[in-house]
Amino acid sequence: MTPEITWLAATSFMTALFWVPYVLDRIAVRGLWAALAGAGPEGGAQSPWGERALRAHRNAIENLAVFAPLVLIAHAEGLSSPLLAGAAAAYFFARLVHFLVYSAGLPVVRTLAFAVGWAAQMIFAAAIFHWI
Repeated sequence: MTPEITWLAATSFMTALFWVPYVLDRIAVRGLWAALAGAGPEGGAQSPWGERALRAHRNAIENLAVFAPLVLIAHAEGLSSPLLAGAAAAYFFARLVHFLVYSAGLPVVRTLAFAVGWAAQMIFAAAIFHWI
């Protein structure tokens, strides 16, 4: 497995875990039975950081929908390099930082982390189109 695919798998796994904090917050705020009753995030109370964590998770999923195909296309084309491996690792850590600082309510750092992740996506796109 190439480093790029390993980082994609790690990023996918991490994204799959991002729901845990805001659901635990939902249980703490609403109570176990109310949280299990099936009401969506808009259907009841949530702490401010829990609401931000929910939005950060949604943002992570939206961006994974761009990142994953780029990594898979690069892999299918046999593109693997230290630059792409570094971009994939940078994407993973940028998304982790983005989730944490978005949940904590740190807007400037959140935007910088988002930009790093976006730049990593653009490196993959540039490699696929042989611009780099």
